[in-house]
Amino acid sequence: MKVLPLYNVLVLPHSNIYFQGQTFQALTNGGVYEKDNLTILVLKKEQSRAEMDENSFYPIGVEAKVEEINPQGYVVVKTGERVDINQVALNEEKEIFVDTTVRPDIDDLDQDEAHMKLQKIKSDLKELAGRFQGGSFIQSYIDQYTSIEEAASVLSAWLTITNEERYDVLKEDSKKARFEKIEKIIYEYTEVTKVATDAKASQQEDYQKLYREQALKKQIDYLQKELDEMHPEQVSDVRKFELKIQESGMNEDARKEATKVVNRLKNDNGNSGETGMLYDYLDFVTSLSWKKEKARKINLDEAEKILDADHFGLKKVKERIIQQIAVMNLRKKQSGSILLFVGAPGTGKTSIGRSIAKALHRKYVRVSLGGVRDEADIRGHRRTYIGAMPGRIMDGIQKSGVSNPVMVLDEVDKLSSSYNGDPAAALLEVLDPEQNNTFTDHYMNVPYDLSDVMFICTANTLDTIPEPLLNRMEVIQFQGYTPTEKFEIAKRHLLPKSLEAVGLKPEQLEVKDEAIEKMISDFTREAGVRGLKKRLDTLARIAAVDVTRDPEKKVTVEPEMLRKYLDMPALPHTKVKDEAKPGVVTGLAWTSVGGEILYIESLFTKGNGKLTITGKLGDVMKESVEIALSLVKSMFPDKAKLFDKNDLHIHVPDGSTPKDGPSAGITLTTAIASLVTGNAVSPHIAMTGEVTLEGAVNAIGGLPEKLMAAQRAGVTKVFIPKDNVDDLLDVADEVKKNLEIIPVSSVEEVLEQTGVKEKKPELRAV
Repeated sequence: MKVLPLYNVLVLPHSNIYFQGQTFQALTNGGVYEKDNLTILVLKKEQSRAEMDENSFYPIGVEAKVEEINPQGYVVVKTGERVDINQVALNEEKEIFVDTTVRPDIDDLDQDEAHMKLQKIKSDLKELAGRFQGGSFIQSYIDQYTSIEEAASVLSAWLTITNEERYDVLKEDSKKARFEKIEKIIYEYTEVTKVATDAKASQQEDYQKLYREQALKKQIDYLQKELDEMHPEQVSDVRKFELKIQESGMNEDARKEATKVVNRLKNDNGNSGETGMLYDYLDFVTSLSWKKEKARKINLDEAEKILDADHFGLKKVKERIIQQIAVMNLRKKQSGSILLFVGAPGTGKTSIGRSIAKALHRKYVRVSLGGVRDEADIRGHRRTYIGAMPGRIMDGIQKSGVSNPVMVLDEVDKLSSSYNGDPAAALLEVLDPEQNNTFTDHYMNVPYDLSDVMFICTANTLDTIPEPLLNRMEVIQFQGYTPTEKFEIAKRHLLPKSLEAVGLKPEQLEVKDEAIEKMISDFTREAGVRGLKKRLDTLARIAAVDVTRDPEKKVTVEPEMLRKYLDMPALPHTKVKDEAKPGVVTGLAWTSVGGEILYIESLFTKGNGKLTITGKLGDVMKESVEIALSLVKSMFPDKAKLFDKNDLHIHVPDGSTPKDGPSAGITLTTAIASLVTGNAVSPHIAMTGEVTLEGAVNAIGGLPEKLMAAQRAGVTKVFIPKDNVDDLLDVADEVKKNLEIIPVSSVEEVLEQTGVKEKKPELRAV
């Protein structure tokens, strides 16, 4: 009798098991024919025949017979009684031999009840079969089941039970208990299959809805596109925004927000007050450039030519800009350090930003920050407010039409804080390369990448810029122009622009070189050229009137005509005095419009040691007066009675102008020393420097502007702190050539070299 070992198959008595022919012959080791008797053994675990041994099988099997081997290659094996496996043996060819004894069932099954349950099971299986393709054929086949074992055997391949659970059914002696176990397994299978088919059907239905919806949308989009092309003037606003969002290249956050607002606008139908706000928002975000511009290589020689053509002078500024462009080329990045141009008005800080944009072949946008007090001017207003609008930064980006413009933030030193927040603090994120790639404007409420924007800031002074903001920027000083530079700027740039502004041709107005030089020296007082431009504009307008009356006329401006044409007297520039007096010393000061000379005047009057200070001096300068007074008292102890018997009056002329700062310390000291000694200091000698109680002269700021003012006023010799010697590199050669500049480190050096105090005799070895 052949032995058939099976694994993972529900083996039951009095049922059918179905095999493919090749599989069956392999399991029985070949040579099995129709009507042959078999013994079915149940494997404990899945093994090949070569791996099987006597202990590979459960102790209960089933007798069987090969019922049918059909031409299509299917084999039907009909099982009989259960048997106990008394012994198993395998020979060298791995043929299996068994000794078996029939294992009787306990016949405790109520046949009527079993029949009713079988009918219920068949009904459930038929209902389940109806869910599948070809279900009617399966249902007719289920009708032929005569026992629950037969039903379970057919379902064996689809049951999700373990091999141990299968054997647990086989070893059950009670027919009733076995029936109940099989019944439970079948019902579990039908319920699980029903849930799975329901889920699949539901999923399929969802997929079909989704596919249908997508197909309909594509069809609608196609038809809408056809209509839009046929009647472009009739395209709705909502449709226009939808198309713009698709083509914009927005990041995912921006796309979601814009789509949400479009849907609100679509549902609004123009019937609420919110329609305008929704429209404005969509119009703004869809007009922004969201696509990252490709970094392009910049020709340094070309950039240098553009900067030279647009601006005369500013050598160090241009060198720093070229360095920045070179770094951008090497790093293949659109931006780099944030440049802060600091200098007097009219020195070209803002206009050079336009030249940088031109050199980089990028868009230029200027944002004026002067007088801004509200944080919302930088970050924008939230859309919950009526009249909400984006901040100035994003507004500038939108106006430029690109994501990488050159943006000049003008007058950052004029920002001020209020109860509406601190705009300078809001600028911290804008100007920080580590943060501004996700800058979020409150109005937009989505991040925007500002990392490709080249920011350039301008200011007149650093004093009012908060330290955290200043730390994010690289300061580049605009020192102001010498008279020679102003003359060249007027000839090359200002005069042609003035002629163009009024519509004159170059041959219709001639301004003599001597007239330009006189305008620079007598009719302007500034470090920049803004006032000079105004004077030239006035001349151009006067010429425009004459040429309009007589088109053939040519207007020529001579120096002596300036008083009449400009309708103003020459400005009272402070010039050095001709006569030297004790107690009066020439000093140098820095102002927001450049450098200027000032006189420190001191005078004794009868009294009892009272000190009077006039000239609108600030706290720092008043402290410098007290330090200077103490120094002079200590250096000239024999003159102490003068201070006890007289009142000392210190005055700095031009009382309408506030004056403060420590750099007048050396001038104050020299003036008081000159007063007490009676030794006058030449007015052609000027000085600047902070003093200490030890008599040291410390460094000061604004040296280039001060020296320029000294040269303009006719000073010939200037004392400066020795610590400021390196700053002479920033001073124009024209200025240094006309001045004798003497670095000093102590007050005594100044007093000795000005003749206020006698020099100590040098000690020589004998």
